[in-house]
Amino acid sequence: MASEGYGEHAVTTGTASDGVAAEAAVEIIQREMTVFARRARASAGRMHPELSLVSYTLLGHLEEVDGCRATDLAAHYALDKSTVSRQVAALERAGLVGRRTDPGDHRVQVLYPTAAGTEILAQVTRSRRTAFRERLAGWPEEDLARFASYLLRYNAAAPVLGTGKPESGPRSG
Repeated sequence: MASEGYGEHAVTTGTASDGVAAEAAVEIIQREMTVFARRARASAGRMHPELSLVSYTLLGHLEEVDGCRATDLAAHYALDKSTVSRQVAALERAGLVGRRTDPGDHRVQVLYPTAAGTEILAQVTRSRRTAFRERLAGWPEEDLARFASYLLRYNAAAPVLGTGKPESGPRSG
């Protein structure tokens, strides 16, 4: 077995008959994913003070699907309707989300990103890409491709929020 890593964050590679190496790797993955999530929440607030990570995610989804109902957002992200309602209200107050009548059912209100919401998303996306490029600048191309492949594989194996079923394939975004 070999050990690969950076400083104290070494990962043992190779085979271990008792699964100790795999368990250690899973523990490292869990810890590092938690750190990543904390940093993502913190950076979302720095990029736009009025935009929490949840609000940013909801706004991004509205742009990706060209608008949807609040109940669709709640189902897609497995969030409580009251949570979505509070986040949408904050996005509306900030002028980042608007409502329009669904042409297929005039009783339904569809949420959509406003021009200001679309611009904020574009700014935050540019900032995030710049941060990723800076952080990954020294990585060899093969490592970047492998890392991207592993992330796609990991996320594809996760159940689609609200359905319990795995992703059907790689996602964009």
